[in-house]
Amino acid sequence: MGSTPTTGRVPACDRSAREVLAWSRDLVDPALRDAVATLPASMRRVVGYHFGWCDEHGRPGRAPAGKALRPALALLSAQAAGGMAEDAVPAAVAVELVHNFSLLHDDVMDRDTTRRHRPTAWTVFGSGPAILAGDALLTLALDVLAATAHPEARRCVRTLSAAVQSLVGGQSADVSFEQRTDVDLAECLAMAEQKTAALLGCCCELGAVLGGGDADRVRRMRGFGEQVGLAFQHVDDLLGIWGRPEVTGKPAHSDLANRKKSLPVVAALTSATRAGRDLAELYRRDGELSGDDLAHAAELVETAGGRAWSRGQADLLLTEALGLLYGADPPEAPATELAALARLATRRDH
Repeated sequence: MGSTPTTGRVPACDRSAREVLAWSRDLVDPALRDAVATLPASMRRVVGYHFGWCDEHGRPGRAPAGKALRPALALLSAQAAGGMAEDAVPAAVAVELVHNFSLLHDDVMDRDTTRRHRPTAWTVFGSGPAILAGDALLTLALDVLAATAHPEARRCVRTLSAAVQSLVGGQSADVSFEQRTDVDLAECLAMAEQKTAALLGCCCELGAVLGGGDADRVRRMRGFGEQVGLAFQHVDDLLGIWGRPEVTGKPAHSDLANRKKSLPVVAALTSATRAGRDLAELYRRDGELSGDDLAHAAELVETAGGRAWSRGQADLLLTEALGLLYGADPPEAPATELAALARLATRRDH
């Protein structure tokens, strides 16, 4: 295995994508914990539990953590712009805080009871404390960026704020889709661009700015992140139907149980096929869907072509993302590792 660099100006190495994620977590976690330590005690307990740092009583522990994809994108984007990974640690912390703000709120809205193989924060502490903890993380993210001494700090705060507004707009659209029967594919794609692609694009833009990139390189890096983000959402939606609970940490067919209008589902519903019409009838049924209903719904999505379409879109978006990345003319090492992360995001199983 190649050496693990600590700075941005490094020779090409042979780290796998998972090794890069571990490196990112090791570099960002101390600053992330320092930031969370500034929260009120009641919020620290909820947040610490959500991050897997402690149990519900606040006793230190080590539970499964997130992938740290967003922080890794920020750190590597700083390297791609010619700077050092350390330059982008505030951005990496900020985007991880925003991501987890969204997860805490999503779990409440979706009534999901499991995340990362254990009960969700709202089921342990209540909906109110989980929502407030999410709010605290969002405020903290902006504070972390604002506190940097970088000359572009104000620009970075505005960039992150705009990404959050986009994320909230996308989440609002996602929730509204559950009450509608007429969602088309263009609307669903726009929702995914707001909900997921905007934040991943922001990760790469913030990293490139803090790494000293010029305007063209920053623009291309943002585009790379946006394309990876949309591909990520396609895969996330596939896992929400066909992911294995023992790997994803979420119940089988969880998105179908919530009657989500996810990308493969809307592709199926708008396919003008018999399977698509049958799926629409199933989604309109009153009451909870049984385990057999959910399995049948998954079959209908696949028969109507939704699964293959989303898989194909993820592959196309990966190709477009890599074109933008290499067009930014980054150094070899961060380019190789960003490409590896993009491939992991589009071929992951959790």
